[in-house]
Amino acid sequence: QVQPVESGGGMVQAGGSLRLSCAASSAMFRGNDMAWYRQTPGKLRELVADISSGGSITNYAEFVKGRFTISRDNAKNTMYLQMRSLKPEDTAVYFCRRRLYPSDAWGQGTQVTVTS
Repeated sequence: QVQPVESGGGMVQAGGSLRLSCAASSAMFRGNDMAWYRQTPGKLRELVADISSGGSITNYAEFVKGRFTISRDNAKNTMYLQMRSLKPEDTAVYFCRRRLYPSDAWGQGTQVTVTS
C-alpha cells in the first residue's frame, strides 16, 4: 500500500452526515501532517482540512468550517473526516495525502454525492 486508501463515501440527502476514512502506511502516516482534499468537475483540487502529526492542530477551509471535523488515530495509521450538515455543493471526490509533500501520488479517492 504505497498510496493511502480513502473510503466511506456515498450518496446522502442534504443535511445528512458521512464519515470518511483514510488508511495509510506507517511510513507515510507517522510523523506527518495530513490533509483532506476534494475535487469537483470544472474545478481545481482544493484543500478541505489539515491536521498536525500529533492531531492537536487543525485547519479548515471556510466552506466547511463548523460542519466538518478532521481527526486521526496514529495507532491505526488512519485519518478521518466527519462531515455533517452536508450540502449539494459538497459533492466531490475526496482525497487524503500528506500535507507537506506535494510530490506524493494521489490515490483513487472516495466519491461523496449530496442530493437536494
